[in-house]
Amino acid sequence: MFAKLKERFEKFLNEKNFVTDCLAKIEEKTGIQKRYLATGAVSITGLYLIFGYGASLLCNLIGFVYPAYFSIKAIESTNKEDDTKWLTYWVVYGIFSVAEFFSDIFLYWFPFYYAGKCIFLLWCMAPVAWNGSQVLYTRLVRPFFLKHQATVDSVVNDLSGKAINVAENVTREGTALTLVPFWGFPTCRRFLG
Repeated sequence: MFAKLKERFEKFLNEKNFVTDCLAKIEEKTGIQKRYLATGAVSITGLYLIFGYGASLLCNLIGFVYPAYFSIKAIESTNKEDDTKWLTYWVVYGIFSVAEFFSDIFLYWFPFYYAGKCIFLLWCMAPVAWNGSQVLYTRLVRPFFLKHQATVDSVVNDLSGKAINVAENVTREGTALTLVPFWGFPTCRRFLG
């Protein structure tokens, strides 16, 4: 297994992309091989996630920046499959974020929480067919959604109707308030017409 990971790591370092271009420039200036630079960067990031101040921010940046960049690329491409892939990631990320909001006060105290969270997010965005977002969506999210879709649709329609009524009432009351003098000040209508 370690040999496969090493092989994939070497393959990634030989690809042409932004990260490998930066590593090549640093290698050129320092003389340190790309694989050592990448290993050092991953190790420092991992240690920071375990011991560093602001590990939450770093973990959230890792879970957001890469997927956001590739989501924008997916939007701009004509391929529908990459859109579906990144929409699936964002659905799982959103559910995870809501669940984390309620459980973070307890999970925060676990020593390797942010390292584990980062590994989870990396698994969810991994460019493989069995990545976390696909697995969680097909096994948990989709069955739950299909089971409760009619109920959720009726609740959403009911809430949107109520929201429209509230907006209309606020607009009507706001218009009525402009017609009433406030503490002796002239109304807006006197200034406007």
